[in-house]
Amino acid sequence: MRDHHGADSPEQAGVSEARLLSVLDTAVDAIIVIDENARILVYNKACERLFGHTAEEMIGRNVKAIMPPRYSTVHDSYVDNYRRTGHARIIGIGREVEAMHRDGTVFPVDLSVGEAKTPEGRQFIGILRDGRPRAAYEERLAELQAELVHMARVSAMDEMGSAIAHELNQPLTAAMLYLQAATRRMSQAEAPSDPMVLDVIGKAGREAQRAASIIQRMRDFIEKREPKRKHCSVAALVDDALELALVGSRRRDIEIVRDFADDLPPVDVDAVQIEQILVNLFRNAVEVIAACEVRRIEITGAVLDDVLRVSVADSGPGIPADQVPDLFKAFASSKRSGLGLGLAISRSIAQNHGGDLTVDAGGGGRGACFRLDLPLAPPAADPGDRADEGTT
Repeated sequence: MRDHHGADSPEQAGVSEARLLSVLDTAVDAIIVIDENARILVYNKACERLFGHTAEEMIGRNVKAIMPPRYSTVHDSYVDNYRRTGHARIIGIGREVEAMHRDGTVFPVDLSVGEAKTPEGRQFIGILRDGRPRAAYEERLAELQAELVHMARVSAMDEMGSAIAHELNQPLTAAMLYLQAATRRMSQAEAPSDPMVLDVIGKAGREAQRAASIIQRMRDFIEKREPKRKHCSVAALVDDALELALVGSRRRDIEIVRDFADDLPPVDVDAVQIEQILVNLFRNAVEVIAACEVRRIEITGAVLDDVLRVSVADSGPGIPADQVPDLFKAFASSKRSGLGLGLAISRSIAQNHGGDLTVDAGGGGRGACFRLDLPLAPPAADPGDRADEGTT
């Protein structure tokens, strides 16, 4: 019932207000209404879920109670400036701002503000939506985009690596043929040949053959072929890899400590691929200790459960904690040169063998220690067992 001026009766006004509050409380978004002095008049259920404060706690309080300090300290001056000048900074414009939960957590919210003129004065209606899901979505989208770029680069590297391997095979083969021809010519010459020259030519031929083998294994790896496994002595693999890794380095300045038991069992691996891992670990260690007062590399071999572990520890300063998560990722190298593929490929090779490559980052006076785990070779079948099986 309306009075003679057309206004709602107190009873009708109460019903309308209750209906409005009911609608506000069912809204998904947080809705806050404040007066010209920034005091909260309406604070719906979604606000309680978003900020952790109840409506009873917030009605009548300044809205800056849900703002982080960098907003709360200036908000009253913004409201006062708008009252005096009418110049709006945010009214009618949606934007992302920061809000503060009851527990002190600061988080992003999407805020839109409207204005209403009432008999009690101007009121401002703010509609807020939690911005964290959108921020998480955008972050994940950026990660996926970066991953796509990363995969494109890896794919390009695969194609380029296969092409380079194919092109290098021809000159390597030619070099080996020339070296073999020189050896035969010198061996057949009437005048005695210098034994040292023959020895150097022989070593050059063997290194060219080793390079050709590595390139072929790289092609196999790129093309996802199975490694060519055979029973190998880890101690022999370490010796060969050390010889290759220390070429060109000042070996006399580096202390190499090897600790391998005489009775270590063999491993069933592709020898060239495992040598690639070891050469990479040794060269990394040499680079790390180059500027250290103590230059030492400790290489140990031990059996742990069903794997043989080769550990390569250096006397360097250790690996910074912020670099450890990306250590085995391709293209994440902190070096000025190189693509950061060494450890990524090394771990892939180890895992393709059924093992793994892990690291103890060290620090605090300890150098880093890389651990290469390789599955032990299966025991040779007993001929007597097979004979027994044939009789059953």
